[in-house]
Amino acid sequence: MKNFITIFLILTSGNLIAQNSESTSSETIYTFVDQPPEFKGGIDALYSYLSKHINYPDEAIKNCIEGTIYMQFIVEKDGSLNDIIIKKGIGYGCDEEAQRVISNMPKWKPGKSGDKKVRVYLALPIKFEIKDECTPAPENNK
Repeated sequence: MKNFITIFLILTSGNLIAQNSESTSSETIYTFVDQPPEFKGGIDALYSYLSKHINYPDEAIKNCIEGTIYMQFIVEKDGSLNDIIIKKGIGYGCDEEAQRVISNMPKWKPGKSGDKKVRVYLALPIKFEIKDECTPAPENNK
């Protein structure tokens, strides 16, 4: 059975619009910046990284679980990722797998407001999809 994980990336972009957000730091976290954060190597490198490192959980395959996990995180001024949270999950190990891979990601190129590096919120939807026909495993009724 072939299983695929489709990754959609929503990056903030456009004109500078500063928006404050609750955080442990007193610094503003931006949602729109002049230059959005970027995974080193670009979008293709991000897709490659995620497809190589995300494993479709066995429990999800066994139960034919598909869906989109909505991740949110902050790209810090040094490119590290912080405050990685699942905004909406699908369970069966998929949420934990997506969070594990995002948490272990290498540093990004930070976002900029003008020439200044700033903290930026990003959203990353990750779609888990089983390409072949799937039949859930029967439950044990012992």
